[in-house]
Amino acid sequence: MYKVDLPVDESALRAVERRRAAEAERKNRIFNSRSRVIGVDLRALHKQREEKQERLEMDKQRGMAHDLLRLSLDEMAMQQKKEEEELRRELAQDMVQYRAIHQRAEDSRDADINYGRQAAPDASISVSDSALGPASMQVFLGEGINENEKKRAQKEMNERNLRAQKEEREKQEREQKNRELLTGRELVEKDLRAVQLSALEEECKRAAHIALSHYNQAQAEERMEREQQERLRREGEELEEVRYMVTSDLLTERPEAAKRKTESSAEGPRVLTNRWKGMTPQQISEIHRKREEQCLEKERLREMERQRDVAWDYHLTEQARQQEREENRDKELQREKRIQLDKYNQQLAREQQAHQHYLDKQQYTNRPTVHYFTQFSTSSR
Repeated sequence: MYKVDLPVDESALRAVERRRAAEAERKNRIFNSRSRVIGVDLRALHKQREEKQERLEMDKQRGMAHDLLRLSLDEMAMQQKKEEEELRRELAQDMVQYRAIHQRAEDSRDADINYGRQAAPDASISVSDSALGPASMQVFLGEGINENEKKRAQKEMNERNLRAQKEEREKQEREQKNRELLTGRELVEKDLRAVQLSALEEECKRAAHIALSHYNQAQAEERMEREQQERLRREGEELEEVRYMVTSDLLTERPEAAKRKTESSAEGPRVLTNRWKGMTPQQISEIHRKREEQCLEKERLREMERQRDVAWDYHLTEQARQQEREENRDKELQREKRIQLDKYNQQLAREQQAHQHYLDKQQYTNRPTVHYFTQFSTSSR
């Protein structure tokens, strides 16, 4: 038997590799602590999806705007091209019309040669047809036939052209002169109108200035009149005040005037400050007596305030002592409760230690090794 190399089944190998890749991806997804513990942020994913959709929509709108702009530019370019072609066509038509009018082929000097005209020889040239052979070379086709008429027609045509050009130029000059004349007339009218407006403006300014001067002068005269009247009034008041001060009771120093006015007042006894000349000895002694009474009353009130402060301090001291006794009693109760709690905790600790000793020494004697824990979570199935 001979050894035959059979082809390897590639589909089976690709299926195995595909399953291995899927298994590796599944392990990576399942044993990934971040995805398993934290999870996937769906809100952030939705937000990214919305942002991507908005970005795609903006790109789509931008593309549509660019398309519209490109279409509008194409339309503008086509319209411009169409206008240029129309203008070129009009220029060509104008050129053809100009050539048909001013550059006719019939009016050229060699029109008889180009169009093959065969006219009779000039009568002035006495050459018989029998004398004109193929090799005579005396009279060529189109030469010497009606030369005078052609020159006269050409001269007349040139004169007509020159006359038409001269008339056209004179017409243009007349139109230019008329336009210049109209422009000059308009400029002169504008200058006259500007001069008239400036004259009217100056007249208005002059009238306004004169009116303002008259108004200011009237205001100045009125102010001077008021100042003079005010000065006369002030001088009269000052003279009246001087006369009153000279004849009043202030300078005469008569206290009876102030006393008499006080007694006759309807509002009761009061002092007129503009006529008061000072207090009497009886008034001064009355003031001293009242001040001594006020000092005694103030001293009595101060003593009462001091006694009230002493009583309040004694009350505060007693209250502080009572509060201190209550705080000491509370501290003693707290200390006793803490001692009882410590005893109870010690008892609980002894019971827990005994239970833990029972679990470690009697119940959980066969503890698992490291190899026991490594046999778990080794596959995604």
